[in-house]
Amino acid sequence: MDTKQVLEIFIGRGMIDRVLSQDIVQSLEVSGKTIEEVLVDFEVVPDQNAVWQVIAMELGSDLVDLANFTPTPDVLALVPAGLARLHGALPLTFGANGLTVAFTDPLNPQTSEDLRFAIGHDVQVAVAPSSIIESKIDELYGDDGSGMDELLSQLGPKENMSEADVENEANSAPIIRYVDLVIHQAVKEKASDIHFEPFENEFKIRYRVDGALYEMSPPPQHLGLPIISRVKVMSNMDIAENRVPQDGRIVKQVGDKQVDMRVSSLPTQHGESVVLRVLDRGNVSVELSVLGLPRPVYEYIDETIHKPNGIFVVTGPTGAGKTTTLYAALRKINTIDSKLLTAEDPVEYDIDGIVQVPVNESIGLDFSRILRAFLRQDPDRILVGEIRDKETAQIAIQASLTGHLVLSTLHTNDAPGAVTRLIDMGVEPFLVAASLEGVLGQRLVRTICNDCRAAYEPNESVINQLGLSPHELGDKEFYTGIGCDVCGNSGYKGRQGLFELLKVNDSIRELVIERAPTVVIKQKAIELGMTTLREDGLRNIYNGVTTIEEVLKYT
Repeated sequence: MDTKQVLEIFIGRGMIDRVLSQDIVQSLEVSGKTIEEVLVDFEVVPDQNAVWQVIAMELGSDLVDLANFTPTPDVLALVPAGLARLHGALPLTFGANGLTVAFTDPLNPQTSEDLRFAIGHDVQVAVAPSSIIESKIDELYGDDGSGMDELLSQLGPKENMSEADVENEANSAPIIRYVDLVIHQAVKEKASDIHFEPFENEFKIRYRVDGALYEMSPPPQHLGLPIISRVKVMSNMDIAENRVPQDGRIVKQVGDKQVDMRVSSLPTQHGESVVLRVLDRGNVSVELSVLGLPRPVYEYIDETIHKPNGIFVVTGPTGAGKTTTLYAALRKINTIDSKLLTAEDPVEYDIDGIVQVPVNESIGLDFSRILRAFLRQDPDRILVGEIRDKETAQIAIQASLTGHLVLSTLHTNDAPGAVTRLIDMGVEPFLVAASLEGVLGQRLVRTICNDCRAAYEPNESVINQLGLSPHELGDKEFYTGIGCDVCGNSGYKGRQGLFELLKVNDSIRELVIERAPTVVIKQKAIELGMTTLREDGLRNIYNGVTTIEEVLKYT
């Protein structure tokens, strides 16, 4: 549900005022709790059920108790599985006034209207806690696949469609519902990307969950074009243009959360390939303290980002969680007495209190040009999405030397590599030494599923790959995931960061000025106590957080 709508109801009924409403919104962003939990915390209502009671009264509806309620089979049959999942709709009873339905978002009138249109019956809205409705839908309708199959059965085979046919098909109710259901399922599975891929003899749809790709049951090949066209319509792309890459954006309400998706199309030999990057707004509210940073690393970063000037760099490949780490750092220093500016390509999340500028190469608005403009905007802290070239690096260093804290990212294999990368770009070593305060290298590894975690004995070749001797192993235990329904039989659920922190002290600065190679800087940093990515991986293996295979894959 839209929390603003809920708060407006409580304001309208005189249960809270505008000031308290703002405090509640702030608490929601920081705590990650639901609106019901926060309203209870603020003692606006005695319990979570009372929130739903107020919503029911506002809608002139009934609050229904679903704990021991099961709809009859003929009522369930009126709303097919695909529609029930798509709209978060649980049919309850059918009578003279039509079908009474409990929605996960009862405040969205469009949902009940869409369902009324789809099933051909009047719909009466009932109210119940959304979490109970979701679990009832899962219980009564079985797995997600049935919804997909049922929608596909409504799409007859149509070969050799004209352009007009494709456009009509893309806007047909079954295709709209099918694409919505694909997105709904991806968000439910916590996917970071959705891939729509045409091949010569098939059309694939794959999700990336926790860094690994999983294929879902594919639709018939002839539906590839209407499905791609539907996604392009949703993201405001030119549906008739399929010869050049395009970019778009989709903002969609999925269940009780608003989902932001970046869309990219790419012309291929067999049609357009489209990828949706699902931007999880929950990442914006992540605190630095919950990223799983080792205590010494957390303390050094916390100290560094509160310095008045200098450069702090996060390195790692695409998808290593660099943006999440930097946003968490920004949240910590986003105070009323500090001016924060960011240059991003593109701006992925809107953050209150921070001035964010998107890079636009087509009109010459690149990182270096934005950075030059930033210095005339009286900033305290600056985030540069990525240092890509000499000019951007030089202006970032100039900004840090003139009393600004600069946060940025670099694409290097490890933390010490960032130093030599800056010098390779053409930046004078003494400038790097004078401005750089610290470099955090990071990777994301999948964590073992808690529901099927089990101890096991790894074979000798895997142990040798880790470079461990029998003496180092001692009596340490190793764990793996066997695979269960909770983790989709993958053995993994969620991800955890591996970190290595290069603290730039006087010893490291001397090596930088001498243009020492990466390996020398790395060796010196290890002597001074730096934990490498591999060593941090071993710590997570011994703690039963991840597997040997994951650490070998990413370090």
